[in-house]
Amino acid sequence: MAKDVKKNKKNNKKTEGNIKGIKKEMKLVKWPSFKEIIKYTIATIIFCIILIFFFEIIKLIMAYIRGLFN
Repeated sequence: MAKDVKKNKKNNKKTEGNIKGIKKEMKLVKWPSFKEIIKYTIATIIFCIILIFFFEIIKLIMAYIRGLFN
């Protein structure tokens, strides 16, 4: 029973140390500004639209090729 109490105390100290470390690291993170978030969001949407067109063109080409051999 006494061993369990000692283990719990050690685990609590490790957990507290980990939490303090996480808080310290989170303060060092450079969070994006609102303008950057908007810019990255728009870039992602445009990239997705380009990929949609690319795969649709590939699909049309493959359908055309399949139609030639039927």
